[in-house]
Amino acid sequence: MSVWFITGSSRGLGREIASAALAAGHQVVATARDRTAVTTALGEDERLLAVSLDVTDAAQVTAAVQEATDAFGRIDVLVNNGGFGLLGAVEEISDADTREVFDVNVFGLLAVTRAVLPVLRAQGSGRILNIGSIGGFAAIPSSGIYGATKFAVEGITEALAGELADSGISATVVEPGAFRTDFLTPGSLRIVGRSIDAYASSAHAVIDKLAAMDGSQLGDPAKAAMAILEVAGSAQPPVRIALGTDAVARVEAKLKLVARELTEWRGLSESTDFADAG
Repeated sequence: MSVWFITGSSRGLGREIASAALAAGHQVVATARDRTAVTTALGEDERLLAVSLDVTDAAQVTAAVQEATDAFGRIDVLVNNGGFGLLGAVEEISDADTREVFDVNVFGLLAVTRAVLPVLRAQGSGRILNIGSIGGFAAIPSSGIYGATKFAVEGITEALAGELADSGISATVVEPGAFRTDFLTPGSLRIVGRSIDAYASSAHAVIDKLAAMDGSQLGDPAKAAMAILEVAGSAQPPVRIALGTDAVARVEAKLKLVARELTEWRGLSESTDFADAG
C-alpha cells in the first residue's frame, strides 16, 4: 500500500486517479482549492485525506504536505495534476492571462514538487508523475500559451528524472490526448482569443473544433487512471508516456517531422562549428 498525494483531485483526471488509487487499496491525500469539493467527488473513506490547497499559495503548499505526512507518515507517489487550459492565438492572449496560467500549471507544480521532494529523499524512494499534455509535445494553433506551460512541464520532468537518477526517486511526465473529462468545459478551460479576425481559419477554427469535441473525446479517463497506476507501480517507469491513440499519433507525426527537417537542413545545421573543432 502506498500513499498518494494528488493535486486537482475534485474532478476530471485527478478525481479518476484518486478513485483508482483508493480502489487499489492505497492511502490518498486528495487536494483541491476547497476540500469539500474532494469529499463531494470521492466520498468519505478512512484512507482518504481531503486537503484544501491552492498550488499558487506557498504557505498552503507547505501546510498540505505537512498534513499529509502527519496523517500517513510518508508520501510515495506525487501526482501533479492541478491546472487549467487556455485557448487563443498567441497574439491574442495578454501577459496577465499568460502569467496566470504559468503560475498554476508551472510554478504551482514546482512549488508542490519542491515541498514533497525532501520527504521522498528522506525515504530514499518515490514517484513523481507530472500530468502534462500531448500539447506539451506537439503544439497546435490556439494552444500556444497553454502548450508552453506543458512544454515547460516536459523540460522540468526530463531534467528532474536525470537529477534524481541515483536517488530511488523517478519522474515521469504523462501526455494525455483528448479524454472525456470536463476539461473542455468553462470550469477547466478558458477561451480568451477571438479578437483578431486574421486567425479565423487557424486558431479560431481549432477552438471551434475542440468545443464540438466535448463529450465525444476518444479517451476513457478511468482507463487513463489505471494506466497511471501501472506506471507508478513499475520498477522502471518511463520518463514520458503518451495516453490515447490520438496522443500516440501526434507523437509519431512530430517525430517524423523533426527527423525530416533534421535531414533536410543537416548541412546548414552542421556548418556552424569552428573549422578546427575536433
